This record gives sequence, C-alpha cells and structure tokens, in this order.
Amino acid sequence: MSLQDLSDDPEDTLHTPAERATAGARSTWVSVAVNICLSITQVTVGILSKSQGLVADGIHSLSDLVADFVVLFAGHHARKDADADHPYGHQRFETAASMVLGALLLAVGLGMLWSAFRKLESPETVAQVHVVALWVAGAALVAKEMLFRYMLAIAKRVKSSMLVANAWHARSDAASSLVVGLGIAGNLAGYPILDPIAALIVGFMVSKMGWTFGWNALHDLVDRSVDEQEVAAIRLTLAETPGVRNVHDVRTRKMGDMIVVDAHLEVDAAISVEAGHDIAVAARQRVLQRHRVLNLMTHVDPWRRPDLDHVAPVAIKPL
Repeated sequence: MSLQDLSDDPEDTLHTPAERATAGARSTWVSVAVNICLSITQVTVGILSKSQGLVADGIHSLSDLVADFVVLFAGHHARKDADADHPYGHQRFETAASMVLGALLLAVGLGMLWSAFRKLESPETVAQVHVVALWVAGAALVAKEMLFRYMLAIAKRVKSSMLVANAWHARSDAASSLVVGLGIAGNLAGYPILDPIAALIVGFMVSKMGWTFGWNALHDLVDRSVDEQEVAAIRLTLAETPGVRNVHDVRTRKMGDMIVVDAHLEVDAAISVEAGHDIAVAARQRVLQRHRVLNLMTHVDPWRRPDLDHVAPVAIKPL
C-alpha cells in the first residue's frame, strides 16, 4: 500500500506526531501480545505434530515480535522535536524502521525457502502430521486476519506508512497461515509433500514482501518525491494564495510520513520586499495547515521576469 492509499480517511485529519506515536504504540503492543501467543503455540504444536509448515509459520510470527519492537523504537525516536543535529526532526526514523522491517522479512523468507528446498530434496523424510496442526493453523489464520484489519485501520487513521508496513506484515502472516493450512490438509489427505510445499510458498511470499518494503524505504531515504497528485494539490494551495501570480519549481522530498517542500512564488515586481515576504509567509502557513508538510522553503520571484535560478542546470561533461 502506498501513501496515496492513506488519503481515504473520511475526516482527512492531520494528526500531530504525538497522536500518531500514541496510536502506533497501542496497536503495536496489541500485535506483540498476539504474536507471542501465536509463535509459542505454532512452534510447539508444529514440532509435536511434525508439521514443517506450521513451524515455519511460527517462526514468521516470531519474526513479527522483532518487527514490532523495531516499530516501537522508531516511533519513540520519530516523535522527538527537531534539534541542532536534526533540524528537520526525526521523522526518518520511521523510514529507517520500514527498511529494517523489509530486510527482516527478506531474511526470514529466504531462510524458509532454504529449509523447504532441503525437505523437497528428500521427500521420503516428510512425515505425516497430526490433525491438531490443522486446527492451530486455522486459529492462527483468524487471529492474524483480525490483527491485520485492526492495525490497518489505525495506520489509515493516523496516516503512517510505517504502521501500514507492519499491518501488511500481519496480513502476510494471515496468507501464510492459509497456505500452511492447505498444506497440512493435503498432508492429512495422503499427500505428505504438500506440507513442505506450503512452507516453500510461505517463504516466497515473505521474501517478496520484504523486498518491496525495503526497496521503497531505500528510495524514501534518498529523497524520493511524493506522487504527482499530492504535488499538484500543494501547488494549487500555493497558487490560490492572495498575491501569488504564479508558482514554479515545486520540489518535494519525503521526511518519514511528512513532506519537505521547496517552491518559487512569482509576485508583482512593483511591490515592496516586505509585501513579497508577507505573501510568502501566508502561502507557507496555508500549505502547513492543509497538507502533511513539515516545512516549506519559498523563493520569491518577480512575475513574468526570468530568473537565473529558474534556468535548467547544464550537464557538465567529465574530463
């Protein structure tokens, strides 16, 4: 899910960092409690019932505990105010946490793939599982799906991509539990090889999701712009400010789930410097009130007169 998908909040409320951190901590602690119960139950029953798929699913739940604590750590630091070392604040702790979550999921997924491949190389070693494994897989599926829906609702309400990542982590668990349940059912029906095949599918799903989250977070850390729709909305807010004749060179970069913006505002060339400054201040206040913008840096230009800093940079050929 992208940040654009977070914009369907009917109230379209801009939450403070403290509100977002509180909501995130509450939902994450619920996830911690659920994952502790699931991981202990799945691994224990999986070993006793000889189900590799259920053990793999339990390890996946165990990895969620680490992910939850990464989210709590990032949420604690992201809510800190700006300081001398971090003049734009600490919001990118959330982005870094998303990248760690992605790396964790990728590592766990690759481990599952390796274990499943080893079993498939020696299918005669696959034992028939006990029926209790199927009941545990079903209960885990229900619990993880409910956890996903709860966490995603919180993430949408406070507009946090880090919480969205953690919620979809829970959804990946629900999907893996479904696959594991089908594999166990196939094993019980007389096809033992289906249990390690289920573990293989789960490993692929977890690896793919880890790569997606990690890659997106990496792009955000290297100043990726927000989507064109949001840029256009910010540009419109600036253009509608009284005194602004035109807007150009609107640049954005993500700072966690917030945005840092640079923009050139064209005003009447005949007005005073003070009047131009007041227009820029008014434009900045309008953007901060209407959008999830952390800071807006404006440059005032005379209307309909070219300026040197508006000229596209010339590429310099290497020697």
